[in-house]
Amino acid sequence: MPYTYDYSSVASGNESASARYWRFAKMTLTRWTRAKTFVFDGQSYPYLYHFCNKTWKNERGVEIPIFREILLRHQAERILEVGNVLAHYVPIHHDVVDKYEVAPGVINQDVVEFAPTERYDLILSISTLEHVGWDEEPREPAKLLQAIMHLRDRCLAPGGQIVVSLPVGYNKFFDGLLRDSQSPFTTQHFLKLVSKRNYWVESDWNGCKDATYGRFVAHAICIGIIQG
Repeated sequence: MPYTYDYSSVASGNESASARYWRFAKMTLTRWTRAKTFVFDGQSYPYLYHFCNKTWKNERGVEIPIFREILLRHQAERILEVGNVLAHYVPIHHDVVDKYEVAPGVINQDVVEFAPTERYDLILSISTLEHVGWDEEPREPAKLLQAIMHLRDRCLAPGGQIVVSLPVGYNKFFDGLLRDSQSPFTTQHFLKLVSKRNYWVESDWNGCKDATYGRFVAHAICIGIIQG
């Protein structure tokens, strides 16, 4: 079955065998003692326990299962991913554009300058677009909106779909769009962290608007959809 989780390159080359063993044991114990599933948009998903980015501690534990399911539904279509994220968890067969991360097959180009010769049926992005413009010098907050509109108008095929996740509380410009009802998405969903055990539940903007971005972890995420 395609897009099965890849655990073959989970450890750092500088990590000892004993450290890998104890990390694996801790992950396994955590998996046994925690809730096994969460609900998103009427469907139950298993939380992901994966060495890469220690998904049992952060939003990757819910993002990757959701986006993997989307891949499975659209695997016969032309797919673009913005930000090289999924390749760390599943074997991928789609195009990836990422301005900074150098990896085999990754197109190192600014997303607002990316101009494919053929448009895509599905465009995905996992916790990447919040960095566009916000974490660049000089800072250009509105570049996030420019990137989303560029993907919609220049990269998406007629009838295609864009699905992206962004953390709440990280990019103040994006938070402002949500607060002022100026979201660029056709529809949007929210998931909120409700426990130190990394449990997530569905919510709405009112339930997430005061969420802060913690130390390398989101306390709420928005999953936005644009239907072409």
